[in-house]
Amino acid sequence: MAHPSPDHHSGWSPSGTSLRWGWLTPRRRSATARSVLAGEAAAEAARKSSRELGEAPEAAPEEPEFPVAGDPLAAAFFDLDNTVMKGAALFHFGRGLHKRKFFRKRELARFAWQQAWFRLAGNEDPAHMEDARDSALSIVKGHRVSELMEMGEEIYDEYMAERIWPGTRALAQAHLDAGQRVWLVTAAPVETATIIARRLGLTGALGTVAESLNGIYTGRLVGEPLHGPAKAEAVRALAAAEGLDLSRCAAYSDSANDIPMLSIVGHPYAINPDTRLRKHAREHGWRLRDYRTGRKAAKVGIPAAAGVGALAGGAAAAVALQRRRR
Repeated sequence: MAHPSPDHHSGWSPSGTSLRWGWLTPRRRSATARSVLAGEAAAEAARKSSRELGEAPEAAPEEPEFPVAGDPLAAAFFDLDNTVMKGAALFHFGRGLHKRKFFRKRELARFAWQQAWFRLAGNEDPAHMEDARDSALSIVKGHRVSELMEMGEEIYDEYMAERIWPGTRALAQAHLDAGQRVWLVTAAPVETATIIARRLGLTGALGTVAESLNGIYTGRLVGEPLHGPAKAEAVRALAAAEGLDLSRCAAYSDSANDIPMLSIVGHPYAINPDTRLRKHAREHGWRLRDYRTGRKAAKVGIPAAAGVGALAGGAAAAVALQRRRR
């Protein structure tokens, strides 16, 4: 049975919307509602995927830099690109898809231009981000979720496994060794993020959820890409569902775009930080870790990342979420 896109489901509104967002303009309220929906959908998909992760973790490449005390109410949340992995997971995923002739050279060129545009412009133009998102959704529309999952497993081995930061991996392992849960939080598709989490032996992943029906992508997102404020909403939703105390939790990221997520936990860490995050971290007394040597990692294009974040979805979680709200 087909379910309407959440963006057009006028019968649902987040709990407490009128109290929390009454001062915002209609446009800002709509954007906030989409962030909450994206976050809750990501949390639902993450909880489902974590129950399916059963492989043993890979050995940590180095000892953790600091002790992490065991606490059943604590967990750790790690951004992916340039925090856990060198570069953008979505870029490597796109390389793998192109190698398999999943899309045409013209589409690859458009993707490359979107990344280059953001790196030069350095800001998030809404029209440009929407164009990037729509182009990525058009690529995967009509493809099966299982098809992307199978390719994702192969692409991880080919392009991603060797790009995991040993230092960050050790930090994640320290939390695991202390009996804490560890989640990836990323704009990458939830299926891709889940593959990476499973390979690293983590608890699960929060990622962008795209809508699918009967295992086939519809070309629509559930809410919006899991980026910026949406990440914070996802972490809040997951913490509430899992009974976590955010004041005892830790979060790690390289980007100032993740300040909303870093700000809601008791132990924020800047990992390989960009200039704005480094400044913010120093001003607020946050801990910093930088595992880069020599030339700093290139800035990742957010429009491209947010757009290709729609490459995969979390169909079961999206459908279940919509059913609960009816």
